[in-house]
Amino acid sequence: MKILYIDDEAMNVQLFQIIFKTRYEVITGNSGTEGLALLDQHPDTQFVISDMRMPGMNGLDFIRAARDKFPEKKYYLLTGFEIGPEIQSAIESGLILQCFQKPFNLKQIEECINK
Repeated sequence: MKILYIDDEAMNVQLFQIIFKTRYEVITGNSGTEGLALLDQHPDTQFVISDMRMPGMNGLDFIRAARDKFPEKKYYLLTGFEIGPEIQSAIESGLILQCFQKPFNLKQIEECINK
């Protein structure tokens, strides 16, 4: 299985790669714009996990743009902040399947991916 992880914080990207690279093929980027390009380059990606707060394009804006082009993928959000009304609405509408809290929980993410 292939996961695209997008986060503007290099430490989070490295940590995600270290934790998940033995279980999945992990592709990473540091912005929504880069994430869209990576999806074009890796159309066989099944799962997309994006940080919420990033400069330029936030995680939900990135996921909206990605879903327009790749509606079959499973999208998740990651945030270090509260799950506010905007994120709750994205879950309820089906834009994202779930929002994970930082620091991320390996078991929780794996359970969602393996469903």
